[in-house]
Amino acid sequence: MTTRTEPAPAEFTADAFWVRGPRRGEIRAETLRPPADGEVLVRTLHSGVSRGTETLVFRGGVPEAQRQEMRAPFQDGDFPGPVKYGYLNVGRVERGPVGMVGRTVFCLHPHQTAYVVPADAVVPVPDDVPARRAVLAGTVETALNAVWDLGPLPGDRVTVVGAGMVGCSVARLLARIPEVEVTLVDVEPDRAAVADRLGASFALPGLAATDRDAVVHTSATASGLQLSLELLAPEGTVLDLSWYGDRRVQLDLGGAFHSRRLRVRASQVGAVAAARRHRHTHADRLATALRLLRDDAFDALLTGKSDFAQLPDVMARLTDGLLPALCHTIAYPQGDPCSP
Repeated sequence: MTTRTEPAPAEFTADAFWVRGPRRGEIRAETLRPPADGEVLVRTLHSGVSRGTETLVFRGGVPEAQRQEMRAPFQDGDFPGPVKYGYLNVGRVERGPVGMVGRTVFCLHPHQTAYVVPADAVVPVPDDVPARRAVLAGTVETALNAVWDLGPLPGDRVTVVGAGMVGCSVARLLARIPEVEVTLVDVEPDRAAVADRLGASFALPGLAATDRDAVVHTSATASGLQLSLELLAPEGTVLDLSWYGDRRVQLDLGGAFHSRRLRVRASQVGAVAAARRHRHTHADRLATALRLLRDDAFDALLTGKSDFAQLPDVMARLTDGLLPALCHTIAYPQGDPCSP
């Protein structure tokens, strides 16, 4: 193991955001130990709120049967709370193996001013990717896995229903494939400007084109999934990325569903898509997502910014729909987190 740059104090403190219970958040002090060999101490620069999943956690909507599957990699506590949850974190390595100190890295870590994790749990951010944009890596990784699952080809006509973080990321990746026609569908007319920046067409649900080769559904609503089926051409596929939490989904599978031989498939980021699993690890996929973020079109997804101390209020406003956002990012104080 390479030599460390300098000794760390015996212990030091950081601050973390916790969901205390349904719709209640707070900042708590955390005592951190110094990193051991093979570990890094990271000071957070930015984190991002994954609006769909994190507001579901904040309102206490994780079904009991899915609580184990929904755990984040460095989660503390259990659902519905108290729980420390989140997974879009970008920081700078302050202590660790020589060669990593000073590097900007992405980690699937909750909202916290500083943390200690294994060195292989962080992925270096390319020098030409801004740190704030890099918080999207976890979302772009989900979108990349979906594109691998879908396997679109030049000439395909694909619609993405739901212009949230994941839907917009999928739309951008699809738009970069030559001769793939991409339409982003959402109930919010102002998402048309976002779609334009992503290189996709836009339509409101009632005006969306039909006869699509595939539809990617990300709206997390039954009406969105129903619309996705209605937009398909015969033999078409809906790829569903939505997480519905504790909400039941009812579909009308009469009419053309059987006669047109339509399909609904699931996609989620927990496993690498089967078409790539023999050649790519989770780390490979995340590193690819970070390279894809060299594309400045993804800045269209960064729609708000608040200081870390405001996070309890920000999460409540996002959950209640009072703060419209795609990806709301959190900025962290840049003092020394290693004070004993």
